[in-house]
Amino acid sequence: MYAVIKTGGKQYRVAPGEKIKVETLEAEVGATIVLDQVLMVADGEAVKVGTPTVAGAKVSATVVSHGRGPKIRIFKMRRRKHYQKTQGHRQNYTEIRVDAINE
Repeated sequence: MYAVIKTGGKQYRVAPGEKIKVETLEAEVGATIVLDQVLMVADGEAVKVGTPTVAGAKVSATVVSHGRGPKIRIFKMRRRKHYQKTQGHRQNYTEIRVDAINE
């Protein structure tokens, strides 16, 4: 069984027991959260696709940790113009463990 959920403007394919990193959520470590924007639920051959979400479907998950991703280097340069600019960015994330998918 798996589901496709939407959180933080992105879509994720999740199954019970999986750990995924999503955009930062306002929840304490160890807290149980409910993700109700479920776009699709599949259980073997039975597939439910929402328009845009599946009515009554919820995914419950537990917050494992909060953290920051790897540093990404941004380098901009214009040749022959003496212009160079270096920036860095680290995205915050929340790691969650999917506990159950409720249809």
